[in-house]
Amino acid sequence: MRLIDDHGKQIGVIALEEALKKAQEVELDLVEIAPDAKPPVVKLIDYKKFRYLEDKKRKEAKKHTKQSDLKEIRFSPFIGEHDLETGLKKVKKFLSEGNLVKISIVFKGRQMAHQEFGPKLLTNILSRLEESVAQEREARFEGRRFVTILRSLKDQQNKHETKDQKSSSKEIQNNSDRQDTPPPSDGIPSEKSKKQNG
Repeated sequence: MRLIDDHGKQIGVIALEEALKKAQEVELDLVEIAPDAKPPVVKLIDYKKFRYLEDKKRKEAKKHTKQSDLKEIRFSPFIGEHDLETGLKKVKKFLSEGNLVKISIVFKGRQMAHQEFGPKLLTNILSRLEESVAQEREARFEGRRFVTILRSLKDQQNKHETKDQKSSSKEIQNNSDRQDTPPPSDGIPSEKSKKQNG
């Protein structure tokens, strides 16, 4: 098996007994990191420290991953201008925080006779939010409510940009790896090796 020390330096291909002996000498754990490789690759590490660092990384990643909640804002089909503005401010705030927003236009009593005001109000709301939102779910009546769910297009765009950045950096890495890899030898000795041999 191929042994790598705790600094990432290759020690070489050695027997299992010798690798275990080296691990005991430096008081570290012997961990198999590439079992399918030929020969298998093992590394000397402080396993407790390794687990601690991995858990810390996972917690940090969780902290930065924001869960998007579904927030609901209710409107009356015959809402006044001031109340509409107040409601729109809340919608914009929730969307900017990366949440989904459920718009509910609630009909009470005889208002159900004028259901056409639901789509009209929703059109008004969407036009005031400009092009920064998209409907996550098509608007429809659910009992006495005309509802839809909105999401921020900026949030979606940021996700795509992050994905594109990751894929482009991966491509750059792949290209640099290719450049660093020497061309395959065809069995013909180079001038340098000729001189060394001669």
